[in-house]
Amino acid sequence: MAVRAERVNATREQILAAAERLFAEHGVFAVSNRQVSEAAGQGNNAAVGYHFGTKADLVRAIARKNGERIEGIRRRMLAEVGGSTEVRDWVACLVRPVTEHLAAMGNPTWFARFGAQVMTDPGLRDIMIDEALTSPTLVQILDGLNRFLPALPAEVRAERSAMASHLMVHMCAEYERALADGRPTPRSSWHCVATGLIDAIAGLWAAPVTPDDHTT
Repeated sequence: MAVRAERVNATREQILAAAERLFAEHGVFAVSNRQVSEAAGQGNNAAVGYHFGTKADLVRAIARKNGERIEGIRRRMLAEVGGSTEVRDWVACLVRPVTEHLAAMGNPTWFARFGAQVMTDPGLRDIMIDEALTSPTLVQILDGLNRFLPALPAEVRAERSAMASHLMVHMCAEYERALADGRPTPRSSWHCVATGLIDAIAGLWAAPVTPDDHTT
């Protein structure tokens, strides 16, 4: 039984790794279960469905696997930030766990591009959001950030939250793609990418609001 369980786990890991790479490179719905099975070295084309069910279930499993690793980093950072009242510290708690996770995996990685593909798909983005919001530490970090943000109209706050999310998702994806392609990048490491994102997002939250221009 133990040997069989190890084989099942190994097969699942191979499928997850292959799916993450293919989804990152081509998009989720451009990739068939057959292609994932073949890339994972599985002779049975039904392996993906057998182990994960639907494609949405597979996307959720990839998000959850990476999310569990990111959660541990968030937990450590949340303990370190303590009772800070600085917006920048709370933004760092959002950004650095993701970039630290990506840095730890070496090169190439695919999770940042996978996230960008999923977040631009209306049928799948809720999976990533739901998985993220099951993170106790992320909820605490967002609560901490919201406590110390400058006073902003509700619609402006929502807009800037979306902007910050897009910056994180797509800038990480662009850096990951550049690393994979061997292209030069403005930043020399994932740590430096995080620093640039923290600067930009903290500045975004502090930016002035043009009077009467935030309503239609």
